[in-house]
Amino acid sequence: MTKISIITINYNDKIGLDKTIKSVLSQSWQDFEFIVIDGGSTDGGVEIIEQNKEKIDYWVSEPDNGVYNAMNKGIKAAKGEFLIFMNSGDTFYNDQVVENIEHQLTDEFDIYYGDYYRVYSNSTKKRTFPEKLSFSFFYSSSLSHQSSVIRRKLFLDIFLYNENYKIASDWEFFIYAICYKNVAYKYLNLTISNFDFTGISSIAKYKYLDLEERKQTIDKYFPLFADDYILVSELNSKRFKQIFHIQNFPKAWKFLKMMISFTLLFVPKFRNK
Repeated sequence: MTKISIITINYNDKIGLDKTIKSVLSQSWQDFEFIVIDGGSTDGGVEIIEQNKEKIDYWVSEPDNGVYNAMNKGIKAAKGEFLIFMNSGDTFYNDQVVENIEHQLTDEFDIYYGDYYRVYSNSTKKRTFPEKLSFSFFYSSSLSHQSSVIRRKLFLDIFLYNENYKIASDWEFFIYAICYKNVAYKYLNLTISNFDFTGISSIAKYKYLDLEERKQTIDKYFPLFADDYILVSELNSKRFKQIFHIQNFPKAWKFLKMMISFTLLFVPKFRNK
């Protein structure tokens, strides 16, 4: 059985697709399945796929219903035990990443995750993750699918990505799997990807949509925490930070958020006492 499937989705991002394909095909360990799901691109992206088709195990170019519909197509087509989503524009941190990951995959854990670099137009910034994940972590953060390795069977046992969402479906999957289903996970002390931070999920005007989709998930699966989630969202707002000048004291703000989240975790347990 194929151990790892790398899934790339693309729509009219010829330059990003070319960059991602080159990164995947330059990996030192090549015993993986490579899948490309294209949404019917008209910018020359299909030609890029055609040029590399001998090294792509499965690809399709056809209209889809958005990012998560395309990712679900990749999940259904994949034959690997574990999946990595390296979407158009994203790249592996270096040529040894997949080899380093493969050595650490066991039957014990279903989700593995590591760090990544956010790649902006003119700069990069490293994002690191804790070894222990908690519900409070997901209040204001999430894992990155570019730097996560997910057992394919999880999607079949739990659910596929929510195609009604435009931004927060991967967040919904992670918080449900880890905090509701108690799925076993492991932090890989490894920088996995360069995350193209110019996509829809990182554009400021879509932040409100991200928050709304997350709230829907909280209401659906964690209703006792709905009010707390709204409060934490407001505390994270730019306006709150400006009022208290917290942006000038990032360490203090990080500590404050941690304490608030920690406190809120225990408040619901005593509300009905």
